[in-house]
Amino acid sequence: MNKLNVLLVAVVMVFATGFANAQKLAYVDVNSIFTAMPEMKALDQQLQTLQTSKQSELEKQGKSLQDMMAKYQKEAATQTQAINEQRSQEVQKLQDNLQQLYAAAQKDIAEKRDAGLAPIEKKINDAITKVSKAAGYEYVFDASSPALVYKAGTDATPAVKKELGL
Repeated sequence: MNKLNVLLVAVVMVFATGFANAQKLAYVDVNSIFTAMPEMKALDQQLQTLQTSKQSELEKQGKSLQDMMAKYQKEAATQTQAINEQRSQEVQKLQDNLQQLYAAAQKDIAEKRDAGLAPIEKKINDAITKVSKAAGYEYVFDASSPALVYKAGTDATPAVKKELGL
């Protein structure tokens, strides 16, 4: 019985080793490809410009609100209760509006980023697919992924960069 178990384990190991060797594995550092692409650099510049524009607009409106609040506080002692309440509501409305503008600016930047990333991701994925088919890779892993524990396979990053002309 003991010899049968040893023989069975040996047969399973031979098949497992043969199966593992039959599969061609590779990894790609997608982050390095993203950072090397001119499209990504252009997108980053566009997003930075948009963010700066939105930030200066928000700062301008925030300064205007602060000036108004300072004026209203200074004049509060000389105004009636009704006028002070009206001004308080006006300030609250302007603060709410400013918060909505901030949220809209963040949403706009995120949408522009997502829209700009989609064609870049497609281009990279198409290049990875083409390189993988040409080299006969069965599996390609993203080396920048935290799920990757071991990477001793073939690095397909140079071939993908070459395919993209980088």
